This record gives sequence, C-alpha cells and structure tokens, in this order.
Amino acid sequence: MRSEIGVGIIGTGFMGKAHAFAYRSVASYFPESAMPVLQVVADVNEAAAEAAKAQFGFRRATTDWRDLVADPAVAIVSITAPNVLHREIALAAAAAGKHIHCEKPLAPDATAARAMADAAAAAGVVTQAGFNYLQNPLIRLARDMIAAGELGEITSFRGIHAEDYMADPQAPWTWRLDPAGGGGVIADLGSHIIAMARFLLGGITHVNADLETAIASRPIAPGAAERRNVEVDDIARLTLRFARGCGGHVEANWVATGRKMHLAFEVAGSKGSLVFTQERLNELQFYRVGDDPRHAGFVRIEAGPQHAPYGRFCVAPGHQLGFNDLKVIEVAAFLQAIAGQAQGSGEAIGPDFREAWEIQKVIDTAIRSSASRSWQAVS
Repeated sequence: MRSEIGVGIIGTGFMGKAHAFAYRSVASYFPESAMPVLQVVADVNEAAAEAAKAQFGFRRATTDWRDLVADPAVAIVSITAPNVLHREIALAAAAAGKHIHCEKPLAPDATAARAMADAAAAAGVVTQAGFNYLQNPLIRLARDMIAAGELGEITSFRGIHAEDYMADPQAPWTWRLDPAGGGGVIADLGSHIIAMARFLLGGITHVNADLETAIASRPIAPGAAERRNVEVDDIARLTLRFARGCGGHVEANWVATGRKMHLAFEVAGSKGSLVFTQERLNELQFYRVGDDPRHAGFVRIEAGPQHAPYGRFCVAPGHQLGFNDLKVIEVAAFLQAIAGQAQGSGEAIGPDFREAWEIQKVIDTAIRSSASRSWQAVS
C-alpha cells in the first residue's frame, strides 16, 4: 500500500492553485512517491477557501491558518500567502513539526529568512522554497554542461526576469507594493533570476545595483481617484561578481510592456555559450566554439524523454512541458526529500530554506547597494 501524507495549503490565489494542482497530480507521474492527501485549505476570504475546497477536494476549509497548522492530519504546510506572513507561519509550522513548502521570496529580508531556516533545522523538518523554474530538465542540463566544462571557463552571465503585470499606471496598489514585505520587483521577480544565476554558476559575492520606481503612485483600489505612493522598486538592475571569478548582469522588471514570462539568461564561456528563455521553456540554445565555420551557430536542444523527468509526463519529444508540470516536479523533489529523511538521509533535492536565505542575502545586498550607490559585499 502506498503511504499517504496530509497537506495543508495556505492561500488560494494563483500559487495556491498551482500547489493544489501539483499535490493532486504528483503521485500519477511519480508513483514511487507518497500519496498527498489535501486535508485543509486556508484563506482569510471564507468564500475563496470554500471554493478551493470544492474545486480541489480538500477535506475541509478554514479562514485561520493557525487552525490548519495545528491540525494533526496535516504533515506538510504549503505557504502561498503574502510575503509579510511567511515568517510567522513558517515558525509556527516548524514548532508544530510540519514539513514546509514556502513560495518565494522566502521572507521580507535575510534576517527573517535565516530565522525560518534555523527554526526548520532545529525542528528537523524538511523545507522547500518555490523556485520551480529550476526544476526544468533543460535547466538541469545547462548546469551539468557548465559543471562538465563544456562551455570552458565561464566569462559572463546575463539574466533577466521581465513581465508586464504592473505596467499599467492605473493598476491598483496591492500587497506586492507593501514595503513591509521587502523589496518590490527585486524580490518578486529578481529572486527567480538570482536563484537561476546561483543554480548555474554558484555563489555571488558582490553586487552593484540600481533600483528604480517607474510609477510613483497607484490607485488605492480599482477605479479609485485616491492614490497611494509606491515605496518599492519597479525595475532593478544589478551588476554581479561570482565567487568563481566571472561577472554578470541581472535585470528584474515588472513594467516591461509586452513581456509575459521573460525569465532568460545567456552564459558565455571560452568554449561555448548557452541561451534560454522561459517563454520557450522546452528549448536550450547551445553554441560551441570550433565547429566548422560554414555551419557554425547556435544549435537548438529540444526537451524530450532523454532529459529526465520529461519522460514521466510524455514519451514523445517535442510535445512540451508546461508551468504546472514544473510545479509537479518540484513537489516530487520535496516528497522525495521527506521520504529520504524517514530513511535516514533527508537530503534536500530542490532549493531549501538555506538556499532561499542565500538568495535573500543577494536581494538585501542589492537594496543596500542601490541606496548607497556603491558596490556591496554579500553578507
């Protein structure tokens, strides 16, 4: 008999739904994993909680996340609430002995992120941070190629995460703009491209950043005449130094008109280059120095069953993985880490709270750097 594990999800928005889809799907694609059981869903909006219960088959709904954390049927707490709430929920979950999956950014600042990581470690629970784009089999291939020296000595990294969901000046003020939750786009989108940079090339040691607020105020509600000042960044531009010796540039931008999911990078080395964009997430472009100049150029590597775990989703190449599939892979890694803990290893397979803390340190350093108009060491 397959073992079952109870899940509670806090939040019913875009990411709450993505978590529910993933937990419901993972055992079909990864039959060796435990079977998640959707026990409790929590949302401050009672109607939203009840709607999620009905849609996904949760056994019950609540408006109090503390009730969810205290439920003995819940072994995993998934946090998809606003950033400012992450620390309080995670500390309570760790104290209750629950494994924790938390969306990015982990916390408003590195101090809170470290407190979360330390509490989870002290409690002996497994953690996962929601950097699901790193679960793409082609991103794993890119890291393997870099580690194997196929690109030679790495000379530069250029990365961007650009979308346009905040481009309209009449878009109302939301929790994403609350400075109590940390930075603006540097935290919301910047955390993803910083995570990608670290995943591919390792630690970042120094940052020189310029954070810009492009839209100074926004309506307090849809259609309202009254406006509220924006105190966080809309565009973040970072120059980086990596521990391995190379430099790089990163941009995060949520007012990039026309862009919907431009999470992209280019890694250049002495023997070749790799290029990727999430807008074509099943393709990786590879240039190799030394090819016959008559037909030299970037070669498209297309995702297929040869890039595990693509084959679990489809046996045919070219049929494409999607966003929710990456979330399923992320949840599978989380469940595998939990199972490993029960077997005596407990090794983190996806980015855990410790790695999320390292990413948050880079974000905090960027904010300091922009304020001081100077290079800052990541510390």
